[in-house]
Formats: sequence, C-alpha cells, structure tokens
Amino acid sequence: MTVTCNETKKHKDSDSEYLEEDVIPEEIIREVENFENKPKSNLDKTETVNLGDSETVKETHVSIHRLSLEKEGYIQFLKEYMDIFAWSYDDITGLSTSIVAHKLPIDPMCPPVKQKLRNFKPDMSLKIKEEVTKQIKARVL
Repeated sequence: MTVTCNETKKHKDSDSEYLEEDVIPEEIIREVENFENKPKSNLDKTETVNLGDSETVKETHVSIHRLSLEKEGYIQFLKEYMDIFAWSYDDITGLSTSIVAHKLPIDPMCPPVKQKLRNFKPDMSLKIKEEVTKQIKARVL
C-alpha cells in the first residue's frame, strides 16, 4: 500500500477492523501521566548518611522517598558490607596504572608549543583551587 504524506497509515487487525496507528490508547496516556506525576529521581532528593564513626567519615547518600523502616534497613545493610566499598584510592588494590594512567598520543617529531596563560574569573579560580586541593589530598595528582 502506498501512503502519501497527508494520509494516515492504517492496518488491519485480527478482528478485521481498521485502526489508525497515530491513535494512542487512553490507558497508555493515563500510565504516562501517572509516571510523570510520581516523585522524581532519587538523585535529586537524598540525605547524607555517615557509615563510619566520628573519626573516619564514610558518607553515602540515601533516598528520602523511602519509608523510615526501609531506610534503616538500607543503612544497616550498607554498614554490614561497608568493607566492600572503596572510600579512597588506597582502598583500591590491584588497580593497574596501565589502565588508569592518562597518556597523550603525541608525535615525538613535533616540538611542544607553549600556550598563553589563561586567566579565570575569581569565583571559578577558587573552585579550581578547591578541586585541585581535593585531588591532592586524595593522592590522585
């Protein structure tokens, strides 16, 4: 069957009735509306939970949409298996530097070119300094 731009595609179902493919059943529309009206992603609304003690802070985030009994169950579960998580780079054993190390594919025949110094806005410069300090403390740099 040839269909032009202005025609609507039709097909025949098992009951020999013609249905339009562009028509969306009401049930699907209701399900989509119900889904959209539900609370959004748990990533937006979480609370910070310390799984360690006051000396060793091991923070993670738990959804605030859970019931308090469920939330306590999750926290107990996370505390029970706390040793599985890597809380710092020292906790990751057997990490090969050939996988982690960043290498630039540079042609040794081309000399390096020094670029001009870039100045950042003061607030951006402060954020950069905080991030670099955080990475130095974590011994990433």
